[in-house]
Amino acid sequence: MRRLSIPLLVCAAAGCSGVDAYPVTREVEAPGGSGGAGTGGSTGGIATGGSAGTGASGGGGLGSGGASAGSGGGGNAGDGGNGGNGGSAGGCAKSIAAPGDSVQTLSIAGRTRSYVLHVPGAYDGTQRVPLVLDFHALGGTGKSELSSSPYPAVLDPEGVIQAFPDGLRGPAGTAWNVGPCCVEDVDDVAFARAIVAHAQSLACVDPTRVYAVGVLTGGGLAHYLGCHAADLFAAIAPAAFDLLEENVEDCTPQRPIGSISFRGTGTSRVPYEGGPSSLVPGMPLTFLGARATAERWASINGCGAVPSEPDADGCITYPGCDAGVEVTLCTKQGGREDPGDPSIAWPVLARHRLE
Repeated sequence: MRRLSIPLLVCAAAGCSGVDAYPVTREVEAPGGSGGAGTGGSTGGIATGGSAGTGASGGGGLGSGGASAGSGGGGNAGDGGNGGNGGSAGGCAKSIAAPGDSVQTLSIAGRTRSYVLHVPGAYDGTQRVPLVLDFHALGGTGKSELSSSPYPAVLDPEGVIQAFPDGLRGPAGTAWNVGPCCVEDVDDVAFARAIVAHAQSLACVDPTRVYAVGVLTGGGLAHYLGCHAADLFAAIAPAAFDLLEENVEDCTPQRPIGSISFRGTGTSRVPYEGGPSSLVPGMPLTFLGARATAERWASINGCGAVPSEPDADGCITYPGCDAGVEVTLCTKQGGREDPGDPSIAWPVLARHRLE
């Protein structure tokens, strides 16, 4: 057994130049022989290190992720396939990822971060597929979110790759930094960017179809990524969280970004009407409210001020948004902290891609 360190280049903004680019190292436990699963296997459980074996003398090294598969050298990593001359806009060179779940570890600015890479059985690596990052609630983990999230059941048949990141510990447990709350001194936007770049190095990901979803504080991070990483995420689907009064003025995305939010009117740690919260000790925040959050996204995206009437799913949509994006709020009467409905969210998300 030996440990591989594979350097990646992650961009802090669209494109890489000068100080905007910083290194990230992917470390995997890999047995010798042909590429395959890391310790634990790539199916029937979570494999440490994930689907990245090491070949005796790979013919292709790792190709760089991006709009095309990129050119790879004659490295020793992988099974000798994820490199070469790469693919075209519609496909990729042979990817390392195999169906199954694997724990992937990143080193960012000297701090170890991890996520679960979920590769569905329908994925065959021959065509570029969407990537969805799914963020857990306060106190959760990537593994717990994978177990409880409704998204895999809807996305797996389409071969969509998912990533389930692990938050770092704050005063109330594992969470995300969304400004005034809920973990200090952590750049989770940089972490999300690193996950996307890393997943692109492992699988045939379409860089124009990357999305963020999440529940509670995970939904808060989905909102935050919409504000601060719209150059990377095509659309977002937060659930059970709002924009925050403390930093909403800083929500100035680089481009119009589609948003479909899910909120319940029942008793919750995130009141539907908004207001102050002391959920996390020492980190008070003020929720904007479900309707006010939707109105703010509509304003940010240049939509009309008057939404549609609620449909059968309780969803209202604001018309005439810039660049054809959509802003939708789906309200569940009596609902509390539900994770959202991917059968409603996914068709909306899938309509949006980066130009």
